[in-house]
Amino acid sequence: MSDDFVEMGPIDYLVVEFPGNRMTGEGFPILVDLVDRGLIRILDLMFVRKEEDGSVVGLEIADLTGDGTLDLATFEGASSGLLGQDDIDEAGTALEPGSSAGILVYENLWAAPFATALRRGGAQLVASGRIPVPAVLAALDATDAG
Repeated sequence: MSDDFVEMGPIDYLVVEFPGNRMTGEGFPILVDLVDRGLIRILDLMFVRKEEDGSVVGLEIADLTGDGTLDLATFEGASSGLLGQDDIDEAGTALEPGSSAGILVYENLWAAPFATALRRGGAQLVASGRIPVPAVLAALDATDAG
């Protein structure tokens, strides 16, 4: 890409495990809402399953709708090509046998104007991370107790 200042937000990924391959679908309408409101853009969405023998296989989104309880057609074709077999294998190392996972790569559209302004000004991202919710809650509890 020749334009260093193309407006693009930070890109994040999540790997969410569904123990025992149990997916309720409760989060999918919320994900669609985030996209519809322009807060995120889904770059890739893939599902994987770790077999009891430890092998990991990628699943097409359409394969997940076979029982009729989840409507994932909205996400069909959400593939930028960023995820490869090495990513599937890496996600599989975190999964328990007999479980499945969703791998989501998304752009934070809400942050794009801010990130672009920083890049135009010469700034560079040198660190990034997440604080797990249980750690935040524990720190808040400790502050309240103190």
